[in-house]
Amino acid sequence: MTLYDAHRHLGVLPAYPFYGGPPVNPDVTARGTIAQLLSDLDREGTERALVIPNYGVPDPDIAFGFNELVVEAAQRDDRIRAGLWVSSLERDLSRTAAALKLAGEPGVRALKLSFLLGGGVDDPSLSAIFAAAREHDLTVHVHTSPGAGSDIDQVGKLVDRFGDDVRIHLVHFGGGMSGHIKLIGSRFFDWIAAGKQVYTDLSWAIGFAPRWLVTEIDRRGFGHDRVLFASDEPWGDHAGELARLRAAADGRELSTAVFQTNFETLYGGTR
Repeated sequence: MTLYDAHRHLGVLPAYPFYGGPPVNPDVTARGTIAQLLSDLDREGTERALVIPNYGVPDPDIAFGFNELVVEAAQRDDRIRAGLWVSSLERDLSRTAAALKLAGEPGVRALKLSFLLGGGVDDPSLSAIFAAAREHDLTVHVHTSPGAGSDIDQVGKLVDRFGDDVRIHLVHFGGGMSGHIKLIGSRFFDWIAAGKQVYTDLSWAIGFAPRWLVTEIDRRGFGHDRVLFASDEPWGDHAGELARLRAAADGRELSTAVFQTNFETLYGGTR
């Protein structure tokens, strides 16, 4: 089976005292070099991957500092496509402007946006980020998780506002029980029917969600071209994510789409 991974990270983060505890490194399989990343791809049998700077520690220079590394990785090996870390926060305006100067580099296929470290869908600088995606034909890769700025009720506003002419990849399919039900129950399919360029992956998905989504795609007769496999390594588990999605999609036309062709649509070009 051809296997393309639409979401994984590169870069080693410093230990950090998350949630008031001692400094820890929960992302134990984080990779700091391109050689280590390529070794993982070889071991897994991953033939293409979208690689994004690792993030999660509230120091903006760290994630931004990995942008040149992921661009170098994409230009060193044709299996890799790069996603650039950007931010909508006012404090990060100069850093994001510098990141967007790399948007036209060969191998860059996405802009990574997350509100986990602050910001939200009403930040004025989002217009410049989506304008750069439009100009360079890039996908905006947006984290979703329950609550605050990352909640699907908030992130969905980006689909409404920008999804007519920019591809938007909703990472983690809404990020939990409520998000899954909102999206599968109607919202994901309503966006597609309305012509929105919305895509998703099922990393971190609760067990019922892949089965229900596949069933709903079959019932409605569309949506098979909007779902991708993603491991989210080192925050996700490649073997586990692969097993769950393979079990849901195996034996269906959807299988080739989620593991290969949908990736080619969003991230396949090298320019």
